[in-house]
Amino acid sequence: MRPTPLLYVLLALSLVAPLGCGDRVEQPASHADEGEHGGGHGHEDSHPEATLHLNADELARLGLTLAVTGAGSIDQGVELLGEVHPNGDRLAHITPRFPGIVRDVRRAVGDTVKTGDVLAVIESSESLAPYELKTLIDGTIIEKHLTRGEAVDREKQSFVIADLSTVWVDFAVYQKDLERIRLGQAVRVRAGQDGPEAEGVVSYLTPGVDQATRTATARVVLSNPDGRWRPGMFVTALALEPSHAVLTIPSSAIQTLEGRPTAFVVAGDEVHPRPLTLGRRGDTTTEILSGLKAGDQVVATNSFLLKAELGKSEAEHEH
Repeated sequence: MRPTPLLYVLLALSLVAPLGCGDRVEQPASHADEGEHGGGHGHEDSHPEATLHLNADELARLGLTLAVTGAGSIDQGVELLGEVHPNGDRLAHITPRFPGIVRDVRRAVGDTVKTGDVLAVIESSESLAPYELKTLIDGTIIEKHLTRGEAVDREKQSFVIADLSTVWVDFAVYQKDLERIRLGQAVRVRAGQDGPEAEGVVSYLTPGVDQATRTATARVVLSNPDGRWRPGMFVTALALEPSHAVLTIPSSAIQTLEGRPTAFVVAGDEVHPRPLTLGRRGDTTTEILSGLKAGDQVVATNSFLLKAELGKSEAEHEH
C-alpha cells in the first residue's frame, strides 16, 4: 500500500525541530556558517554552534573580560614545593651584655619594634645595677626566650627579631629536575588557592644534594611590605620554562562543551562557542592548534557564565 500525501506531511513535521525560544540563542543554518567563523581552522566535526546576544554593557555587567588571540609565550615549567622563612640576612639575635636576673619583660612575640626599643630590663649579677636590653634593628619579634625572674647569660639568646619586609622561600628540587633549575630563573609562587601570589627569581641553589631527602634547595627572595608572606607558610611554585607559540589564549578562556575544549568568540553583539584543538598548556596560557585565528576576541574571564547560559537556552529548546 503506497503512503498517502497526508502521511508524507506528518513525517516531514516530525523532523522539524521546535523553534521560538526567545531571542538570546540562534541555531546556525548550516556548517558553511561555521567555516566563516573558523577562519579556515576546521570545524567539520564541531558541535552545532549557538549564538548568544550580549552587548558590551552586558559583558561588563557580568564581569566578562576579553582577550585578543595571537602569538605569545606558553608558561610551562617545573612544579616545586617550598616553605617561607625569615630573610636570614635580616635577623638579629639579641643576647644580654652581662649575666643577671630578668627584672622586667616589655615585649612579646609578634610585636613590631624599632631600633633602640627596650625589650627587657636585666639586673647585672656583678654590679647589681639594672641595664636595658635593646633591639638593634627594626622588625618583628619572632622568638622570645626569657621570663621575669629568670637568670640569663651571654650564652643564650633572649630575643630573635626579623625584618620581614622581605622573606626567603626555600624549595626542594629533586635530582630529576636539577638540570632545569638555574640561577636567575623566574619563579611564580603561590600560597594556596586564595593566598598571595608573587614572582621572583632563583637567587641561590645549593651546590650539593641532601643525603636524606636527595633534594637540593632553590631559594627565592620575595618582597613582603604588607606581611602577606608569613614564615612557616607552605607554598607551591612554578619555575618557568616559557616557550613561543604562534597562537595562544588565556587558559581561563577555555571551557568544556560536549566533551570538547571550547572558547567563546565575541563578534559585535554576538558570542559564539568555538570548539578548539589544544597544543601545549601552560600555567596561564594555552597554545591553540585549530579553532581560532589571530585577532579573534575571546571571553577571557568568567566564561563559565556563558557556558551556563548556553546550557539553559538549549534546555529551553528541548522543551
